[in-house]
Amino acid sequence: MGLGREQEVEIHQLPRFEPGERVRATRHIKNDGTFPGRQIGENLVRKGDEGYVRDVGTFLQQFFIYAVEWIDRGTVVGMRARELMSLDKVEAPSRTDSTVNEGTAR
Repeated sequence: MGLGREQEVEIHQLPRFEPGERVRATRHIKNDGTFPGRQIGENLVRKGDEGYVRDVGTFLQQFFIYAVEWIDRGTVVGMRARELMSLDKVEAPSRTDSTVNEGTAR
């Protein structure tokens, strides 16, 4: 009998982002009731906002939570990796891209 919604345990791998890394939000983030001083459902972060990872913690001994400082908003919001993309790290090209036009000029 399985749980059906069992998810990968992220903390068995290295964190995807490091403190000081510049990131962009890939989703709108609303207050789920855990952000003090804001109404439930109020937007905390908008898709496309840019900020910096300040700290990396864990939640439920399963997920990494990235404390991201959103400079323009003046807030620090806990985010999951799936809600962020790095602006500092360049993704490696796919295998087919790296083999095109290889060779030396003579």
